[in-house]
Amino acid sequence: MPHLSTDDDVSLYYAECGAGMPVVFVHEFAGDHRSWESQLRHFGRRYRCIAYNARGYPPSDVPTQAERYSQDRARDDIRAVLDALDIERAHVVGLSMGGFATLHFGFTYPERALSLTIAGCGYGAEPDKREQFAREAEAAATGFETRSMREAALAYALGPTRVQFQNRDPRGWQAFVDQLAEHSSVGSAATLRGVQARRPSLFEIVDRIATIRVPTLVMTGDEDWPCLEPALLLKRTIPTAGLVVMPNCGHAINLEDPAAFNAHLMDFLHAADTGSWPVRDPRAMRAAILGSGGEPSP
Repeated sequence: MPHLSTDDDVSLYYAECGAGMPVVFVHEFAGDHRSWESQLRHFGRRYRCIAYNARGYPPSDVPTQAERYSQDRARDDIRAVLDALDIERAHVVGLSMGGFATLHFGFTYPERALSLTIAGCGYGAEPDKREQFAREAEAAATGFETRSMREAALAYALGPTRVQFQNRDPRGWQAFVDQLAEHSSVGSAATLRGVQARRPSLFEIVDRIATIRVPTLVMTGDEDWPCLEPALLLKRTIPTAGLVVMPNCGHAINLEDPAAFNAHLMDFLHAADTGSWPVRDPRAMRAAILGSGGEPSP
C-alpha cells in the first residue's frame, strides 16, 4: 500500500491514477479515499488524480494524542501530500471536512493551488449555530466511542442531510454506511473533537478568505441546509468564486449525483487550465438593485 509521511511523522495512505495536471481529492468526515472512486475513474482519464485518507482513517495512522488533530493539521496534510509526491501546484477538491481543509489551504498556501473546489463546506460555520454544532460533535464523538462502529455509522448516515442519498441511491448509501463502519472509533472521535468542533467559523475569517485569488468553485446541495448560507458567504467574499447549487441533493453531492458533480467539476477544471475562469467584475457588487442610479457606465 502506498503511504507518505507528514511533517509531524504521521503516515497517510493514498491512491493514485492517471497522468497530467494533478488533482488532489480531500474527503469528508464520514468518507475516505474510496468516496472519490467515481471521480478517480472519471478524471483519471485526463488528470493525475490523488485521493488520500486523512489522519485517523486507516490504513493511514491513527494518532491517539488529541493535539495531533486540528484544522491546521488537516490543512498542512494537503501540503504534505504535494510535497511527498513532488507536486508544485495542484487542483485541490474537498468535500465538507475536506472542503474546510481546502479553503484553509487556499488562503494559507496560495502559491501551491492551481484551483480550489470547496464543496459542502459550512457545518457549524454560522455564528448562531456554533454552540449547537459543538454539542452535536461531542455527542457524535461519544457515540463512536461507546457504540459499535456499525451502530454509530448508521446513526450518522441517517442525519437530515444524508437521507437524500438514501432515497436517491439506496445501494450507494448502504455502501457508504458499510465503509463508514470500517473506520476507527478512536480516529473518528478524535477528528470530531480536534478538527470539527474546534475549527473557526467562516464568518470569523472572512478577511483571510477574501485574499483568495485562484479559480474557485463552491458547490453545495440545495438540501444541505448548514452549507447554504456559508456557500453564499464564500461566493460573495472570494472574487474568483463561482457557485453551483445541485438540486434535490443533501451533503454527499459527489456520491448522490456523481454525473452532475463530475460535469460541473470538469467544466471548472478546463476553465482554470485554459485561463478562462473569470474574476468577478466589481460592478456586480454595487448596492443598487436595478442600476447605478446615475448615468450609464461605459
